[in-house]
Amino acid sequence: MSEESTTISHLSVAMTTTEAHTTQAVSGRWWTVDRYVQLAVIVIGVVGTAGNALILYALVASKQHKKHMLILNQNALDLFGSFFLIVSFAVRLCDIRYVGALGYWLCVLFVSEIFVWWGFVGSVVNLATITVDRYLKVVHHTWSKRWLRPKVINMAVVFAWFMGIIANASIMFPTSGIKDGKCYAWVLYRRGSPGRIASIVWYITSFYVIILAIFIFCYGRILIAIRHHARVTASQAAAESSTSQSYAKMIQIDVIKTMIIVSAYYAIAWLPSCIYYVFILTDLNLTYSNNFWYAAMFLASLYTSTNPFIYAAKFNPVRRKLESMIPWRKVFDQTVER
Repeated sequence: MSEESTTISHLSVAMTTTEAHTTQAVSGRWWTVDRYVQLAVIVIGVVGTAGNALILYALVASKQHKKHMLILNQNALDLFGSFFLIVSFAVRLCDIRYVGALGYWLCVLFVSEIFVWWGFVGSVVNLATITVDRYLKVVHHTWSKRWLRPKVINMAVVFAWFMGIIANASIMFPTSGIKDGKCYAWVLYRRGSPGRIASIVWYITSFYVIILAIFIFCYGRILIAIRHHARVTASQAAAESSTSQSYAKMIQIDVIKTMIIVSAYYAIAWLPSCIYYVFILTDLNLTYSNNFWYAAMFLASLYTSTNPFIYAAKFNPVRRKLESMIPWRKVFDQTVER
């Protein structure tokens, strides 16, 4: 019991803040600022769920899903994270008093957003895998044809899902629980324990710094290789090019452009979350239940929600399939033909 007290002691300010919000809700002031921010996150989750589902359909319908398994997996992970973003923040809005076994599991499975981070972290790992895959195919083309077999790609797909849950569950379960009917997720470290600092530093380094380093290195080398190849083959292009080769190169370049934009967008959208992690290191009373964190989550979820539209704009097979689904475009095309 004494250990539990030391575990919770540094959360006194956060508990007071939470109780203030609860009192306002009971007295009729349910629509506080944090409610609006949480609702905004839910809206972004709805957009992300619908958008990623639509792109998944377009990939399958255009028969590109087998050719681009990693991109298919990227959308599947973003869809998974976006859906549980809706569920997790909907549970937060219910003002549940967490008691007993049911309260505990609601806390650790939904309020903690573990399924959200399963999808989001898996998405980051998969994005890095796509980057390395593009790098090997462009810069080390001969080697990649020999080693990047479908079996290896399938293993990379599974690894992204596996890493997403392991990286989060290993930290979340030991640091989450309920106290006096309230849920505390990711913050129940013992006072003086190095675990809080170690876990946050590891998280930022692994899923932001290293990922950005992979993006910069791989896409930098890809761009250099493409420009070099363009200069070497410029004089032979007319004699050696064919329609099928040109089309294949066009698709490859589209994929590379898409992933560069997605990677740059990732760096911007996830920066506020990393900054908040640093604030948590300096202020033990901070939790993941305030407007600053909700705003960071809004930007992070905005990334996964708008990713599908980037794919639609830059990936030609997907864009053409989506355009064919627009009713008024079909009517326009039929009018033109007449």
